Amino acid sequence: MKHLKFWLALACAFGSCAALADAQTLRFGLEAQYPPFESKAPNGELQGMDIDVGNAVCKATKMTCAWSETSFDGLIPALNGRKFDAINSAMNATDKRREAIDFTTPIYRVPTELIARTGSGLVTTTESLRGKRIGVLQGSIQETFMKVHWEPAGVIVVPYQDQNQVFADLTSGRLDGTLLLAPAGQPFLQRPDGKDFSFVGQPVHDDKILGSGIAFGVRKGDDALKAKLNEAIAKLKADGSVKSLGAKYFGDIDISTK
Repeated sequence: MKHLKFWLALACAFGSCAALADAQTLRFGLEAQYPPFESKAPNGELQGMDIDVGNAVCKATKMTCAWSETSFDGLIPALNGRKFDAINSAMNATDKRREAIDFTTPIYRVPTELIARTGSGLVTTTESLRGKRIGVLQGSIQETFMKVHWEPAGVIVVPYQDQNQVFADLTSGRLDGTLLLAPAGQPFLQRPDGKDFSFVGQPVHDDKILGSGIAFGVRKGDDALKAKLNEAIAKLKADGSVKSLGAKYFGDIDISTK
């Protein structure tokens, strides 16, 4: 025991105590304003699909979860700035994002859809949306999709720092629609202010831009952590945990990554 204390003291003297402690903590970065993926309960506690997945991963890896909040478009810079260890914030793994960070294997996948006023006649084609103002979360793959496919055809892309601001301007008439991950639109459609709105048209597709599924983002070269997270993800998929959580938060939406 004396020898153990000596080596621990020596490690601390050389600044290694923090590393020893941090090895037992998994610091997730997220934007907590995107229900049902991640948001805050009235008591301030984090809740949502990604929170439950993160806690399950921490349990599987015998680590303690810690959470750090920032804006969605600031997550990748904050990760590379070592403010946390992994992004866990409904972030799809895309080719563009892979230029800056690495990703684990996809955990689940959900469709991207358009919400507009019921009976508006709008659908997800450039002919239908030309001249319309469509709100989108700033820094999201949906914003990239619209800037590539819709904006050149005359659709007006209006980015916001949080989705709640989009919904507010949609109900007030300042926007004609919003493009987002379908589960993120469900809570709004179930609220009184969302009763006159619905999903319209077909889900949009572009695997290069919209990605292969939602995954944890990790720093390039952090291969040990990536391997540990991949092992935990495989376990949670195999035992049905991911599927059960998907049913809890997304209903009958197919979240498979095949």
